[in-house]
Amino acid sequence: MLSLSAPFSYDFLRSDTKKGRDLVLALDVSGSMGMDMGGKSKFEALLEVAREFLKKRFDDNIAVVAFGTFAYIASPITYDLKALAFLLDYLDVSVAGNNTAIGEAIERSLDAIEKSNAKNRVIVLITDGYHNSGSISPKDAVERAKKMKVKIYTIGIGEDADRSLLKKISSSTGAKSFFAKNKEDLKRIFRELDSLEKSPLKSGYFENKRELFFIPLVFAVVLLLFEVRRYL
Repeated sequence: MLSLSAPFSYDFLRSDTKKGRDLVLALDVSGSMGMDMGGKSKFEALLEVAREFLKKRFDDNIAVVAFGTFAYIASPITYDLKALAFLLDYLDVSVAGNNTAIGEAIERSLDAIEKSNAKNRVIVLITDGYHNSGSISPKDAVERAKKMKVKIYTIGIGEDADRSLLKKISSSTGAKSFFAKNKEDLKRIFRELDSLEKSPLKSGYFENKRELFFIPLVFAVVLLLFEVRRYL
């Protein structure tokens, strides 16, 4: 049975590069995200599109930040996209309060990727409102992003999103700003985000695999021959 399990060993672990980037999804979970947008709430539509986006990000490290009256890191940077998709199921409207702390959302997102070694670090901030909460101003948070060379792509949902502020945040960091009226707009925007320039991230894999199944196999054959000889 041990032989059938195909044991093996490796000589060493070799480093390599993997195309990708470090990316943070900063999701507005304020009360207004529960409002209807074409038969679903804005938040439900966003989560559906975000899940599809995650399925395609095989080469990215991704974190999730949730924000409302305050912001928090819901998931640190990870390659485990299945775990992130699972996490999204447990986010809900108003879980962080009903206001909109955009400055704090950017700040927590920067915290999530501060120690990253990726060449390209990106924040995708999605909101349907105006900055009206938190102790950190969007201006101060953007200044930190510029020092860290982090791009902030913004997506405004609905008519009440602060277009002026979101455009300024994105343009100040060398990124783009988008606006969505419905779920189809969100899909189109995420497709465009999906084509962002990728950067090398380190990954590793084992080399010089050596099959060891023959060791228990030989041992089993010797025992079998020994038993056969007993009955001859």
